[in-house]
Amino acid sequence: MNFHALLADINAIVWGPITLCLLVGTGLYLTVRLKLIQVFKLPMALGLLFKPASGKGDLSSFAALCTALSATIGTGNIVGVATAIKIGGPGALFWMWLAAFFGMATKYAECMLAVKYRTTDAKGNIAGGPMYYIERGLGLKWLAKIFAIFGVGVAFFGIGTFAQVNAISDAMTIAFDIPTWVTAVALTLMVAAVTLGGVKRIANVAQKLVPTMALGYVLACMWVLFIFSDQIIPAFELVLHSAFTPISAAGGFLGATVAQALQIGIARGVFSNESGLGSAPIAAAAAKTNEPVEQGLVSMTGTFFDTILICTMTGLVLIITGVWSGDTAGAAMTSAAFAASGSEVIGQYVVTIALVCFAFTTILGWHYYGERCWYYLTGSRLGDNGIKIYQFTFLGLIAGGAFIHLDLIWMLADTVNGLMAIPNLIALIGLRHVILKETRKYFAKQQALANQSSLA
Repeated sequence: MNFHALLADINAIVWGPITLCLLVGTGLYLTVRLKLIQVFKLPMALGLLFKPASGKGDLSSFAALCTALSATIGTGNIVGVATAIKIGGPGALFWMWLAAFFGMATKYAECMLAVKYRTTDAKGNIAGGPMYYIERGLGLKWLAKIFAIFGVGVAFFGIGTFAQVNAISDAMTIAFDIPTWVTAVALTLMVAAVTLGGVKRIANVAQKLVPTMALGYVLACMWVLFIFSDQIIPAFELVLHSAFTPISAAGGFLGATVAQALQIGIARGVFSNESGLGSAPIAAAAAKTNEPVEQGLVSMTGTFFDTILICTMTGLVLIITGVWSGDTAGAAMTSAAFAASGSEVIGQYVVTIALVCFAFTTILGWHYYGERCWYYLTGSRLGDNGIKIYQFTFLGLIAGGAFIHLDLIWMLADTVNGLMAIPNLIALIGLRHVILKETRKYFAKQQALANQSSLA
């Protein structure tokens, strides 16, 4: 059996019924027990984005969110959506929505726990994330180490390097005919210039790039939707229909069963918004706040922006333009969709610029996530030398990631993502009573303050 076949078998096990049920089931449980917090508290969460930073921490709540979004808004929003629809049909978009809806409750819970159980490391930096709430909340240090090992694996071989670098390289070759090796060298140097400056430099770059690139991409999508406005309702109907009905082959689309649509939709949804994966809590833990619930609410908006907004925009553009059933795939498929609006040049440059920006910031965010996991595993023994080993290994993988085959990249990324999510989801289930207690206590306090204010 070759490596590709072996990886495919492992991927099928990792993303089998158990993991899918654990992901969706955890989100569903938290949604019910938290009384649809992602619906009724979303306005409050959006308002907290602009609350002045106060309390201990390294970053403002907005900077922590941007750092998390820098890691989540990436190739999953462009290439990932295109891949999901190419394999599972338009119905895959529905399962991405479902995963994101329940994932908002999951994201709230994991980021709230990150602030509650955070600590300070030997260098005086805020240290938090699943490693710490698994160890300090559950008392299972061995499980925390397993999570950290998988976290480094995702940073090295999953979302953090290969998928992003390959997407950037392909986009630059298609749009500007730039050789792969040139892109690899330039990207490695740019990443080194930012990441070697630590989390604050990463957050500063993220705060500037993330809102700008997200807004620009959404406006470009809205332009295509405006041109094909008569196809929007039929597109939604096709998504809902094919989510529950097998869809036959058409053009370059090979056909898909409901099971294929469900599996690829949830897997790509997790790849895109990372809810339940345990990555965003690492950034959330660094936020300057004394209220774990408030940071959980702020972090919850990341899933909303990433999947409910940006992935939906991409999916609709792919469907209404009809390119999903053509012969293209990945970034080329999304580029063809924008080109269908009337200008191949605009289509090419919109996708290329968005993809490069999205993927670059994802690399930065995942460098930080992986570094914190690495430090948790080695910090007490290797110290600064251990961090240098991590940094140069990461940069080396970026340099080589552009030369790996696309199919292998996505399969490897999906596999390590799933492995990372399992320990985190076990922790969320084990700490469910803490999540509910902290949430109820916070909102009871807010209600009491509101009552006092009204009486005054």
